[in-house]
Amino acid sequence: TAHCRHTHEEEAMRETVLEVNDLNVWYRSGTGLRKRRHQVLHDVSFTLYRGEILGLVGESGCGKSTLLRQLKSDLAPYGSKSGRICYYGQNLTEIDHRQQSQEIGYVLQNPDNQIIGTVVEEDVGFGPENMGVPTDDIWKRVNDSLEKVGMTAYRYQSPNKLSGGQKQRVAIARALANDPQVLLCDEATSALDPQTTKAILHLLKHLNETLGITIVLITHEMAVVKEICDRVAVMEYGRVVEQGEVFTVFAEPKQDITKSFIHTTSNLQKVEALIAEDSPVTRLQPGELIVRLSYVQRNVNEPIISAVSQMFNVSLNIIFADITIVQDSPIGGTVAIISGERKQITKAIEYLIEKNVGVEVIKDARADR
Repeated sequence: TAHCRHTHEEEAMRETVLEVNDLNVWYRSGTGLRKRRHQVLHDVSFTLYRGEILGLVGESGCGKSTLLRQLKSDLAPYGSKSGRICYYGQNLTEIDHRQQSQEIGYVLQNPDNQIIGTVVEEDVGFGPENMGVPTDDIWKRVNDSLEKVGMTAYRYQSPNKLSGGQKQRVAIARALANDPQVLLCDEATSALDPQTTKAILHLLKHLNETLGITIVLITHEMAVVKEICDRVAVMEYGRVVEQGEVFTVFAEPKQDITKSFIHTTSNLQKVEALIAEDSPVTRLQPGELIVRLSYVQRNVNEPIISAVSQMFNVSLNIIFADITIVQDSPIGGTVAIISGERKQITKAIEYLIEKNVGVEVIKDARADR
């Protein structure tokens, strides 16, 4: 049996569920002389640890869904690949397809594409029945799975008559009925309204915490990652361009695509539009400047703004504030107009930087003073 390598000692101490090494995937398209081979994934590598929720983030067409299909050994017709995917240290291609289907569950963006039974309980029980599970055990699994997703009262209803959120709960129950170790969710909330999305995400987090199930969550929204994920891998043009602990990636994004995704979760970017519109809110008096302050250190409880005002005799007028909790720690920042003596403003900015606060000067009228 082939085994995958580990790259960091500290990561090797955690139990690895899935490990992807240098994965490349090509698809063929066209016919005859126009037949071409198109590469979809390029040298993708990442590790999935037991009990975590990993977010795979990227824009449409970046290869997220293709990657997720590889984790189920589902290669589309005319496709080819290189590299290796290991499940608990064993090459995935060497694992029986039935075992894979049982241990790795799959939840699609559109739950309608997974409906099999005419009523909910038949739909949920299809997997175990197909696996040859004894009848009594099938019904026990169906009961347990429906209870876990809060859908017991709908067991005799037609799946087609349920709401989008209810259908997605049934899809999750269907996956849980196989008693999987891993749950792969492909844009599982993108077709839902914000309130239903939040409910499904909280359900997934609850299942992760109570059952210890490991989850891979594909999404194009960083807000989803911020809500429930432990780690995140950002994809662009078929490559994983950045990955790490969610707090760290949010606090100090390295790639432009990551910064762009994170900006969509914050209203601190509105200041540029207001400046461009010459909004009265962003008009400065001589000697003033607008700064964006980013809080990127865990458990920063010190009242930074009030401290700076008192220590350096400067005034900070907050235009926007956006503080959120990521992995139980505050992160975010404020946009503020600073006014005062030029030398004191400079000292205040230096102090903020010393306190590990990110300082970005957006507009500066100090030259007019």
